Amino acid sequence: MRPSSRPLTGRLSCHVPRFESRSWPRGTSWLARGEIPLSRIYLVRHGQAGTRNAYDALSDLGREQARLLGAYFAAQPIEFTAAFAGTLARQEQTALQVKESYEASGRPFPPVVPDCAWNEFDLDGVYGALAPQMCAEDEAFREEYQELERQALVKAGQPEAEVHRRWMPCDVRLVEAWVAGRFPYEGESWPAFRERVLACGSRLASFGRNENVLVFTSAVPIGIWTAQAVEAPDSQAWPLAGALLNTACTVVPLGHTIRLHCFNVVAHLRRELQTYR
Repeated sequence: MRPSSRPLTGRLSCHVPRFESRSWPRGTSWLARGEIPLSRIYLVRHGQAGTRNAYDALSDLGREQARLLGAYFAAQPIEFTAAFAGTLARQEQTALQVKESYEASGRPFPPVVPDCAWNEFDLDGVYGALAPQMCAEDEAFREEYQELERQALVKAGQPEAEVHRRWMPCDVRLVEAWVAGRFPYEGESWPAFRERVLACGSRLASFGRNENVLVFTSAVPIGIWTAQAVEAPDSQAWPLAGALLNTACTVVPLGHTIRLHCFNVVAHLRRELQTYR
């Protein structure tokens, strides 16, 4: 059962490093300025996905969001040395839409290399293993979960219904239990997931100065990288992930350490096209 709304939320004060100022022609995008003499990792969250029972595919709006991002990148223009994508369908489909839109401008786009290390954590697996244990232990959770299943069934043909576009109380409680390791689970743990996502940095460190690398991934991996960049506690990855809009771009200059250049940029989307889920 896939929840489809903002994860755990909260407030975080982030320190963003200052960079040397310079005068640029009016209208020059910060993305095109190349102010940081390091490789730049562009972390892109996937476009709006499907409904709770068929989440791993882009919606029509999600495909449009991705096409607009590709056109925006090309118009800056930003040239990418390499591109990577997680192997979930929504990540791959976002990469394809961005690539096709970018290439429509006449500019070459690098091959998109699949890398499952950028995949989101397996929420379906967590639900399958932990929900029965939590239902047996906690009557309130069982009632919330049963109501969630009922709403998902009744609203199956209504993709914009609240049940498909919001996290419900049992979603939050289940993920908190997984993060805390409260129940037996044979799948990937929260510490292992975090380690897997951060390990991607060692593979990206080989790129040279002023090279742009594009990564298509999901909300929580970007939240983890952002928390690392601002030296925030691991727990802050969740509110950071919850703030991310679909197809938002977060830029991380990568040298000996991870730092943060910008977070959750959606300059390519009009207000009415911005979504969290």
